Amino acid sequence: MNDKIPSAGSTGASIPASTSSLHAKNEAWSGRFSEPVADFVLRYTASVGFDRRLAFADIEGSLAHAAMLARAGLLSEGDLQAIESGMAQIRGEIERGEFAWRPELEDVHLNIEARLTELVGDAGKRLHTGRSRNDQVTTDTRLYLRAELDVIVGEIRRLQRALVELAAMHTRTLMPGFTHLQVAQPVVFGHHLLAYVEMFGRDAERMADARRRINRLPLGAAALAGTSYPIDREFVAQRLGFEEVCRNSMDAVSDRDFAAEFCAAASLVMVHCSRFAEELILWVNPRFAFIELPDRFTTGSSIMPQKRNPDVPELARGKTGRVLGHLVALFTLIKAQPLAYNKDNQEDKEPLFDTIDTVRDTLHAFAELVPGIVARPDAMREALRQGYATATDLADALVRRGMAFRDAHEAVGRAVRRAAELGCDLPELPADEVQAFLPGIDPQIVAEMIAALTPEACVAARDHLGGTAPAQVAKQVAFWREKLA
Repeated sequence: MNDKIPSAGSTGASIPASTSSLHAKNEAWSGRFSEPVADFVLRYTASVGFDRRLAFADIEGSLAHAAMLARAGLLSEGDLQAIESGMAQIRGEIERGEFAWRPELEDVHLNIEARLTELVGDAGKRLHTGRSRNDQVTTDTRLYLRAELDVIVGEIRRLQRALVELAAMHTRTLMPGFTHLQVAQPVVFGHHLLAYVEMFGRDAERMADARRRINRLPLGAAALAGTSYPIDREFVAQRLGFEEVCRNSMDAVSDRDFAAEFCAAASLVMVHCSRFAEELILWVNPRFAFIELPDRFTTGSSIMPQKRNPDVPELARGKTGRVLGHLVALFTLIKAQPLAYNKDNQEDKEPLFDTIDTVRDTLHAFAELVPGIVARPDAMREALRQGYATATDLADALVRRGMAFRDAHEAVGRAVRRAAELGCDLPELPADEVQAFLPGIDPQIVAEMIAALTPEACVAARDHLGGTAPAQVAKQVAFWREKLA
């Protein structure tokens, strides 16, 4: 598309008091008015600066509408052919960046209709029979959003596949699992990565569920009450690939739930991206040093030559706030509108479009970044020594020997405190030191339990569905590979 037109909100020079000489008459609706719209009002109300991205959806919807009108005897075959030919030319002009977008025509719909009328004459004027811009715009938005949602789901799946393949390389790479950002228990790196595969899997499910409600046809509702022409909405729905038809004309033109629902699902996608971004930022910090990011996803400092800044994850974390803001904006837009259509609804598009762009680009960036992540198993292993990650396994071993869990918890807590005093890890604590906290248990058994407190043994013991045992992680990798194939 031609992006050289200034945005509708761009005023440039100071606003003159006079009305515009550029639009003495808007043929789409000016018959009721005795004077043209003021320049300021034109700029304030125009949407073509941002809604022209709906152009191809508008053409697609118009062609289906024209075919229906011809089928119903409301449009001659000659007019239909002229409309189809004219729309093909307009599509080509837009694709080549040659289409002359005219801000004085307010929006994408009137721009295309005006150009069509220039090309094919009265046939272009007949196209709007039986419809309104009210049902036209929401149809276009649904068509556009449906296509973009499918792209976003594709990017989610691509990111999931990248995470699965990275996890497959690290089914035995030990690292600390954290709670409260404190070392908790040993896990394997692949298990940690697969947690995000699960999150993004739910995101894809939510998108698919939202798609069903997006994929309902409002066209035919006209301005708000339907139309007296003998239209066939089911024909148009089938032609455009809609699964259902909106059943109430007033709701059809005023509903923006579908946009808010998409933005809610998109917000969760971004929240999950932000959580992953936060971990990447922590992991590349020298205090962790768990991973390295590829150079092409980092930047340097203008003053500190040693820096490798994780700008892509940081920006993803920041952009999450903007997407969450768009969701709130849409809810605020909807909350106080009476039925049916109101001009407020024009304000749905900029937050919706920016949400689409931000989510799609963020997912794309992560899908490209993940395959370049290099793990540093030695640093992960060293971190396990700093948090007494095997303490729970010692308590579990005592429980299996007949001790009540609360008693075992108390005894091991004391042993950990002693290890901290001596500056060693729990498995390095001398057996006699441990024995002091476990009266009545055979010293040989105590020694055997301590010897078994290896991170490898701890993760291997979690050998059940959903556990971190390497065998289970390998099964989950196989499961996701098949599911995402």
